Amino acid sequence: MCGMPQQPPVRSTPDRPPRPDASMSLLTNVMDHSLDDGYAEAAARKRGEDGGMPKTLKAKLGLAGGLVLAALVVTLGAAQAREDAPVVAREREELIDRIERQTERADELEGSVDQLRAEVGERQREALREHGGGGDELETLQVLSGAVAVHGPGVKLVVDDAEGSGTGADGEQRGSSGFSDTGRVRDRDLQRVVNGLWESGAEAVSVNGRRLTALSAIRAAGDAILVDNKPLAPPYTVLAVGDGKRLSTRFQDSADGLYLYALQENYGIRTAISVEQDLRLPAAPSVILRTAEPAQTSEPAEAEQPDSGKGTS
Repeated sequence: MCGMPQQPPVRSTPDRPPRPDASMSLLTNVMDHSLDDGYAEAAARKRGEDGGMPKTLKAKLGLAGGLVLAALVVTLGAAQAREDAPVVAREREELIDRIERQTERADELEGSVDQLRAEVGERQREALREHGGGGDELETLQVLSGAVAVHGPGVKLVVDDAEGSGTGADGEQRGSSGFSDTGRVRDRDLQRVVNGLWESGAEAVSVNGRRLTALSAIRAAGDAILVDNKPLAPPYTVLAVGDGKRLSTRFQDSADGLYLYALQENYGIRTAISVEQDLRLPAAPSVILRTAEPAQTSEPAEAEQPDSGKGTS
């Protein structure tokens, strides 16, 4: 028995093409509605409540009281600052005046010391001339001891910290003692410079206007270099009286001069040396001896030894 032939189903053609993401309708819905409607409504209501001004009278009074209290605190702080400012300024001015007065007093005393030292030296020379000469020898001793100001040709040597006071060119540290900054001049550097000038023939030496003697000390205290307990600031100007050209050559060729050159090459420490025609060095602030005493001029006669007839070996 033959069946009737069946007609193929008729498919209607849609009016517009389907969406590319039609097969991902669930994922599309999640992306379009990431927040539940109830949560979105609650969040919108909360924003509306927080964004506005207080609605009740109690809330408004609380806000006004807080603003008044904040304004009161700011006003009191400003008033206290204005009240304290004149006191601080007055104390600062008083301290500056005291420092200036003490500095002037110290300068006056230093001037008096120099004048008295000059008078004592003149009287000593007169006394020696009256009692058999010796005035020239006394002047020489005063020059060598630093008791009087001197002038003459010599060498001017300026030693300064490296620019920026950083580490050396090779990054090598100069030891843990003393200053931690490798580009700074240290007390031992200044000691070697001064000793090298003495050894090269200097007759008088000063550092930043401080005359050096046999009792002078160059040392460090913290980050400062002290010369006779007076702190000095860079650059350090070293003046040395002597045969200028010869003194400069001998110092630069000496071990201490080569040491200074090594500091310049390795750590950037700046140096400059020049020969001067006339240098003026002040007298030393103090040349008082506390321990040394002059030796006896006459020695006791040696005891006569009996002649034993034996020779000496």
